[in-house]
Amino acid sequence: MGTAVGLRSAGRRWALGSRGICYLGIAAIAWGMVTRVEVGAWTYHYSAEGDYVWEQARNFCQTFFTDLVAIQNKQEIEYLNQILPLHRHYYWIGIRKLGGTWTWVGTRKALTKEAENWAAGEPNNRRSNQDCVEMYIKRPQESGKWNDEPCNKKKKALCYQASCQPFPCSQRGECVETIGSYRCECYPGFHGPECEDVVRCAELKPKGARMNCSHPYGDFSYNSTCVFGCQEGFERQGEGTLRCLPSQQWSAETPTCTAVTCPVLRAPDRGELNCSHLHGNFTFGSTCAFSCQTGFVLMGPETRECTATGTWTGDAPRCEAIACPVLNAPVQGKLNCSHLHRDFAFGSKCAFSCQTGFVLMGLESRECTVTGTWTGDSPRCEAITCPVLNAPNQGKLNCSHLHGDFTFGSTCAFSCQTGFALMGLESRECTATGTWTGDAPRCEAIACPVIRAPVRGEMNCSHLHGNFTFGSTCAFSCQAGFVLTGLESRECTATGTWTGDTPQCKAITCPVLNTPNQGKLNCSHLHADFAFGSTCAFSCQTGFVLMGPETRECTAAGIWTGDAPRCEAVACPVLSAPDWGELNCSHLHGNFTFGSTCAFSCQTGFVLMGPETRECMATGMWTGDTPRCEAITCPVLSAPDWGEMNCSHLHGDFTFSSTCAFSCQTGFVLMGPETRECTDTGTWTGDTPQCKAISCPVLDPPSRGQLSCSHVHGNFTYNSTCTFSCKEGFLRMGAEVLQCEATGNWTRHPPVCAEDGAPFLKQVLAYSSGTALALASIVLAGTLIALLAKRLSNREEKKKLLNPTSDLGSPGIFTNAAYDANL
Repeated sequence: MGTAVGLRSAGRRWALGSRGICYLGIAAIAWGMVTRVEVGAWTYHYSAEGDYVWEQARNFCQTFFTDLVAIQNKQEIEYLNQILPLHRHYYWIGIRKLGGTWTWVGTRKALTKEAENWAAGEPNNRRSNQDCVEMYIKRPQESGKWNDEPCNKKKKALCYQASCQPFPCSQRGECVETIGSYRCECYPGFHGPECEDVVRCAELKPKGARMNCSHPYGDFSYNSTCVFGCQEGFERQGEGTLRCLPSQQWSAETPTCTAVTCPVLRAPDRGELNCSHLHGNFTFGSTCAFSCQTGFVLMGPETRECTATGTWTGDAPRCEAIACPVLNAPVQGKLNCSHLHRDFAFGSKCAFSCQTGFVLMGLESRECTVTGTWTGDSPRCEAITCPVLNAPNQGKLNCSHLHGDFTFGSTCAFSCQTGFALMGLESRECTATGTWTGDAPRCEAIACPVIRAPVRGEMNCSHLHGNFTFGSTCAFSCQAGFVLTGLESRECTATGTWTGDTPQCKAITCPVLNTPNQGKLNCSHLHADFAFGSTCAFSCQTGFVLMGPETRECTAAGIWTGDAPRCEAVACPVLSAPDWGELNCSHLHGNFTFGSTCAFSCQTGFVLMGPETRECMATGMWTGDTPRCEAITCPVLSAPDWGEMNCSHLHGDFTFSSTCAFSCQTGFVLMGPETRECTDTGTWTGDTPQCKAISCPVLDPPSRGQLSCSHVHGNFTYNSTCTFSCKEGFLRMGAEVLQCEATGNWTRHPPVCAEDGAPFLKQVLAYSSGTALALASIVLAGTLIALLAKRLSNREEKKKLLNPTSDLGSPGIFTNAAYDANL
């Protein structure tokens, strides 16, 4: 297994830290293939027989001992360099580069600058895999130094065995190697040889606070934790959590609970405060009562209590003066108040007075008492009176009384009856002195302008209140041969104007004549437009003919001679749509008459030959010639090379809707659309198709042979022929000539070139059927091999004659079964 050397270690820690060394005697012990040198506690070991890569060396140490050695002490280096044998590949130790950092693998701790023991110029890390460390033992130069090496090199494994075992010291301390044994360095909070004892703190007994503790190592011992809380209405003074420290002291003083305080309350203005305190002045549970002085009332809660949240129940109350009903100024009066505490409350005084034109009836002042009532009764203001007024003759009187009939502020408006005008003030007002403004007014009849009789007429008037004044009436009439236009009588109105307009005597009129549609009217008037004696002549516009009398005359009876004429449009022959086309007409004056316009169009795939529109003229003839619709043509198509074309024509050769179908000869495949159709744009659907020769798989020359091909339609396509031949000293096995068929397959399987000898026999056997293999197995001499080769060649030729397609399965595939059957 290995060889061990040992030395005692004073103060070496389990898998940690630096260590001091003390040397004692060494005893040699025979132990199988291992020579073990042993001392008191710490021992070193190395592999005696095998060399290992770094990972194997570490596995060896971890399997039989503790780990690869961790060396951080020059005395150990000197000792190991003295006691270990020379090995030409040296020894692996427990340092490796992890994540770019040199690390002690046993502790996963980085190598410190102070602990480095590199040889001169090391580590040079010439290659990226120099991540493991060897130690020079008995090297002529720099013995005991370190060197980085690739981890896949093989060296001796240098191991150590510790006396501390896993989980020592009750898992409450660190195991420290000693001479011949170990000792425990206890973690804080523990003591005893094996760290089995726990530090204890004084038992906690809080006053007025709740406590909840957890004791991982025993009641009130190291790491015991106690959490403190207070009852509702109390708050904690001190830390909420205490922990027992390694010093046997608690992390803080034991907390206490004190009652929550509320803000200090004060008595309201004009009031008093009376409080009772349960846990202290103005603290949780304190209750305060409120009251007010005489003449004041409490607004808000009578009592308030300090709650657990440190706030008082309710809102702060206040003392308000007792209120009296709000006073209002008397109608047409004034109110002037002085308020001692607040508006209209205890102590308020109010004085009363009246506006101009009014007199006060009652007390001049009132006061609000402690009972919330006012002294005395409410006073009032009464208006001063004026003399009663009367309406004028032919007039009216309309008065408004604000404060009583004909009193201060009363206003009287004067007006006259219809047809009369007021002379004087329109209104009078009662003043604060008891008199009316202005003098009394009167009413006089309204006058209208003087009027005269109309020309060729007479007038007769009657007057009620005076010539041409309100109520006067005048009647009008005309001489023979004229008719009165306007009112037969007019009256003088109350506005000083006559009813209606001034009448006139005018000649008798006929109905106004209108110009016929699409015609003209020319009139001459003797007395007035369209009146007795007027004459009108009629005519029509171009394209129309007059139907009725050419002239009409207004008679004394006020009617026209004859009937009203009209203008009718000239008619053209009826038009019809062309074949494969459509007709769309607009008629201004009637179907197919002067001004009618007809538009011609063709169905999809046809083109119009002739004018697009025709118009009916004033002569009754249509413009232009009759149009027609012809099918749109496409370019003439031809059959593709090595193909055929079959076309059907609906409207003419290679015109709209013509359809052509394409196909290819045997051995060719159509590339493109199978059919093409002539569209309404004059183009064919799709692209021009082509016939492309069918391709067969590309052939390669056989090994040790040649290939010669002729291609009719393209490399390795339909009807291509390929001839195979072999170099001198080789025989062709298979068909000499292969041809590409219309199916895309070759007529035969490609041949091979085989040697004329024993190796050739193996190829023949591998290529031949099972029967041929059985026959070949008995051939022992070279002469028989040659005969067999000749026979196989003859059999291949026979197969070619019997089965030209070489296929009993899929085309172009050679099978042994078919070959044997043909034989």
